Amino acid sequence: MHFSKMHGLGNDFIIIDSISQNINFTSKKIQYLSNRYYGIGFDQLLIIESAHNPKIDFHCRIYNADGTEVDQCGNGIRCVARFVYMKKLTDKQCIRISTRSTNITLSKVDDTNISANMGLPIFDPKLIPFNVLNYQKNYILFLPQDIILCGVVSIGNPHCIILVKDINFTKLNSLGSILEHHHCFPKKINISFMQIINKNNIKLRVYERGVGETQACGTAACAAVAVGIKQKILCETVKVNFFSGHLLITWKGAGHPLYMTGATSYVYDGYLPVLK
Repeated sequence: MHFSKMHGLGNDFIIIDSISQNINFTSKKIQYLSNRYYGIGFDQLLIIESAHNPKIDFHCRIYNADGTEVDQCGNGIRCVARFVYMKKLTDKQCIRISTRSTNITLSKVDDTNISANMGLPIFDPKLIPFNVLNYQKNYILFLPQDIILCGVVSIGNPHCIILVKDINFTKLNSLGSILEHHHCFPKKINISFMQIINKNNIKLRVYERGVGETQACGTAACAAVAVGIKQKILCETVKVNFFSGHLLITWKGAGHPLYMTGATSYVYDGYLPVLK
């Protein structure tokens, strides 16, 4: 079974072409492979399939390190686009990839940078899903030892955004673990801590559901900017800084799609014996 190891700003993946080879994964197999001591090590496994719709070029299935299938992965889908260009699976400059929750249009900026049209941010609590009655710019979540003020949005997957003064001093792992399983989030939640440098520049740390803290997260960057623009504390083009690099996010507001542009990195190709 052939695979490629790739990453977007340190958010790492293995990508497998299932169009040309037969594969079968269980949650246990994914957990084993994602383990950085016993397996390859990755945040998400991305499986490329033939499209189910003639207007779509490829379909992508996404699994977190704990083996759960998820709806969306912004950095991952940009790496999938780089993969299909690298492997000459397409000669189109602009491609469409479907995931479990949405269709994404991606374009090649240069050899490493990929731009993605991430669609419309979703603020409707029922569609996130988020168990509250009405949309508000900020929500208060009550925890055993904390009261959290946050914004909540879906970018194909659910995100909770918490504004902090300094991302270096946060209770990321403890709060992330508690909030991921909070009763208000029936499908769990990704948690981001956002520090505003200025209206065009933020820093971000992310605790991904089913993974833990990751080096970067594309949909979290989109979510943080969408929440910041909705709250009128950010401008329409924002540089989102992670420890390992940055993404450029652009959103003109309600009724307009959100765009994400950033680098992708190819690490190596490898192969595995078929796992039993």
